[in-house]
Amino acid sequence: MFTPTLIKSDLSPGDILKSTTRDWSDLVVHCLESTDNPRFELAYDQLWAEFGQQHEMEQRETLSSRFQWQPQQRRRGYALLYQMLLLSLKDEFVGVRDHTAIADENQVVVHLSHALVSPQWRRTGIAGWLRALPLQTARECLKRAGLPPLPITLVAEMEPLHLDHPGRLVRLLAYEKAGFQKIALPIAYAQPDFRPFAEIDATGPQPRPLSLIVRRVGREHESTITSAEVQSLVRALYEMYATEFRSQDMAELFAQLDCYPPASTPVPLVAPSQPE
Repeated sequence: MFTPTLIKSDLSPGDILKSTTRDWSDLVVHCLESTDNPRFELAYDQLWAEFGQQHEMEQRETLSSRFQWQPQQRRRGYALLYQMLLLSLKDEFVGVRDHTAIADENQVVVHLSHALVSPQWRRTGIAGWLRALPLQTARECLKRAGLPPLPITLVAEMEPLHLDHPGRLVRLLAYEKAGFQKIALPIAYAQPDFRPFAEIDATGPQPRPLSLIVRRVGREHESTITSAEVQSLVRALYEMYATEFRSQDMAELFAQLDCYPPASTPVPLVAPSQPE
């Protein structure tokens, strides 16, 4: 049974100091891989309370389907492993996050979905561990898929900065301090249209423009990324989404991949809080 632990070397460069000032030996990391897990309702309810009203949280049925992904059984050419991690200390809720590892023969891309720290545990370094724990999911995905160790990239989709949404800047600065970088223009990224199919059919797909911020593990010091690597990251995300979305709703997004700059073109990696 997969049991994540706190591994200091997995922390982002900017998280090491703050996340290791406390003794976390009493912290328990529960790995949830089914909606039948007795801790799922607590974890899901916490995420729904934070993200549900903004339509940023999937329904239980969607997560139940993702939990059924098995890395041994490729989907659209990728090994997929979705996990939800619940952190507790003496039965007190500390934090929760969910994410998906997406692996092929060249790399593992980890899509960072949601992360939430209990108000009582904010500014303690827990957020740093929530950013680091997905690396273990990536390695577990490789193991179950029968693949060797491969480069790992953590990817988060982020809303653009806006004066009416100060919380966005707070999130971006947190990832920036940790050492994450934003993939800058000319690369443009859009998330699939999450609306009900009936609404999409009435208007046509309306992809949601977002920014991608990344942690290329072991390469955090690099200031550029090739267009080919960006395309491979985005394709991994789109192939993951395509397991749940209709092909006609994904077609426009896949077509955009052909509009990327030539493969060897360097693309700047900038601070997440830097305006477009």
